[in-house]
Amino acid sequence: MKYDAQDCLLTAEYQLTPTIFDFRLKNDELASITRPGQFVHILIPGKTLRRPISVCDVENGEIRIVFEIRGEGTAVLAKCKTGSIINVIAPLGNGFETDKSVKTAFIGGGIGVPPMLYSAKNGGTGSVVINGFRDKSAVILSDDFRKTGLEVIETTDNGSYGIHGFVTDPLREIIAGMDRICACGPTPMLRNIAAIADEFNKPCFVSLEQRMACGIGACLGCAVAVKDGNGGIKYSHVCKDGPVFNSKEVEWNG
Repeated sequence: MKYDAQDCLLTAEYQLTPTIFDFRLKNDELASITRPGQFVHILIPGKTLRRPISVCDVENGEIRIVFEIRGEGTAVLAKCKTGSIINVIAPLGNGFETDKSVKTAFIGGGIGVPPMLYSAKNGGTGSVVINGFRDKSAVILSDDFRKTGLEVIETTDNGSYGIHGFVTDPLREIIAGMDRICACGPTPMLRNIAAIADEFNKPCFVSLEQRMACGIGACLGCAVAVKDGNGGIKYSHVCKDGPVFNSKEVEWNG
């Protein structure tokens, strides 16, 4: 694959919460080849290193990204306005495989919720979405997920919205009827989901978060421990080999 940087036109920008922003990047060519679970590597004005942002959705030749301000780079990005030109390398990484014949539990936690939208739009009949948030003020994209036509379950840690609890609580209730699980979110959440998947003998695929520099596997900044199949451990690049991995391959205690 050629890792050519291309310009995208910022056609719309919205602020969903005090720290979370929703951008639409117009580039017909890139949008046509972007798959669920992949990411874009964005050039930030005045910054040397690009910032990786997961793809939230693809529609009408636009790549949608929903990101949270987590440092200087994303703070600068959040200030971009409609009409700006944003340079990206995309699409990057291995995403989720989608199959309309497969019942999937799509699970997102916090800022890991946006990457699950495009996957859910391609989910099979009978699939279920479970999204978890800190509290009501952090809830995002509820209407977007409901437009997929899938059952949507939402949880909050403090019970201020939806079910009081964690995503693993409703997962246990519906997992028997699912063919597989796809999830994105904090590592502790993914670890617990993987354990439940093992308990019920269900295939599980997780999108891991790691700090990235190059985005194409040329550096070692996003190395993650995985099982080598012979009882040992090796290291894979989240940006190139992932970000989506079979949960059985991940060395959760690594």
